[in-house]
Amino acid sequence: MTAANSLAIITTIVALSAALLAWFVIDMGTVTMSRYRASFTERAGFQAQEFFLFIDPAKLFVANLAVMALGGVLAWILTGNLLLALATFFALVLLPRLLYAWMRKRRLRRFEAQLPDALMMLSGGLRAGVGLSSAISQLVAEAQAPLGQEFALMLREQRLGVTLEHSLANLARRMPTQTTTLVVSAMRIASETGGGLAETLERTAYTIRSRLQMEGKIGALTAQGKLQAWVVGLLPLVLMLVLDRMEPEAMSLLWHSRIGWATLTVIAFFECMGVYVISKIIAIDV
Repeated sequence: MTAANSLAIITTIVALSAALLAWFVIDMGTVTMSRYRASFTERAGFQAQEFFLFIDPAKLFVANLAVMALGGVLAWILTGNLLLALATFFALVLLPRLLYAWMRKRRLRRFEAQLPDALMMLSGGLRAGVGLSSAISQLVAEAQAPLGQEFALMLREQRLGVTLEHSLANLARRMPTQTTTLVVSAMRIASETGGGLAETLERTAYTIRSRLQMEGKIGALTAQGKLQAWVVGLLPLVLMLVLDRMEPEAMSLLWHSRIGWATLTVIAFFECMGVYVISKIIAIDV
């Protein structure tokens, strides 16, 4: 066997191996992408309906891929580092979950802020002699989202034959806050014991308003602690960037050596621990 024939056989084997490896990677990537798309669309569809946003989940999936690709390209253009661009691309996978958590938290806070006035409106309607369903209908017609949406859904459930107890339980499940639990419990007790529902709603509204005022005062007093957490978290990062611009040769050991990587790992750990401890100190449950 000549050297040319041996080289040809080796080249063929290497080409076949590379082709099989490429096929395996493409097949695994296709399967993984299909599973990710199925789980994303299912979760996104449920979460969008929770916000009363009836959007096609497939469009949200395409938008998510576009944002991930755009973020990776921008990171590559700004830094010229392909590894950092790939890390940015995969890190943006968490963006929809973070956005959903922020929107849900904001929705729950707004719902709690609307509850006292809504309960007073219901109490006024009951004192005027109308039934609870009519009072809720009047509330739905005048209230803004998200409270108007949630009470409208509760009213539709009652019109379909769902009992008041079950519709209140569904409301507490959709809006899992202490304030909602308090309102649902008060309405259940008043309806079961035959007490004055109007007076119960007024007392509940007063209790909720006092609680929200206390939370606002605590939030104002702990605002300095929250600012300190941000300063503690961002100051080392800003200093590293400034020093990297001023002394690139000295800082290159931090970016391109194992000791530097270990130092960055320790810094990141203590950064996260510092922010976590400060957040626990200023977290006061009312």
